[in-house]
Amino acid sequence: MYCCHGVSRIDNTQNRIVSIFEKTSDPLSHFFVTGIYMYDQTVFEFIQEITPSTRKELEITDVNNLYIENSQLEYNILKGWWIDAGTHESLFTANKWVHENPFKEADKYDEF
Repeated sequence: MYCCHGVSRIDNTQNRIVSIFEKTSDPLSHFFVTGIYMYDQTVFEFIQEITPSTRKELEITDVNNLYIENSQLEYNILKGWWIDAGTHESLFTANKWVHENPFKEADKYDEF
């Protein structure tokens, strides 16, 4: 099974992410990395430490794994509705779904 998202392995006893694997064909968990990130100024130091991947790109997963190695990564589990919008095709699908399934004003805040 091919996975088109980063997948995190979580240590529930310590309530922390142990590692993140990018687009793995053998996901170790069902916890996808959704791509909602907030970084402190350390991110610029970490970016200087990583090297391009086999795709010749700097991978955000490498940055996130440096935060893990330095015990600085925090996470939340997103509950409720989510759809991938990381490619042109998935962005189109997400827009189409939202257009066809409009939220009621009150529904926006039910998950909070």
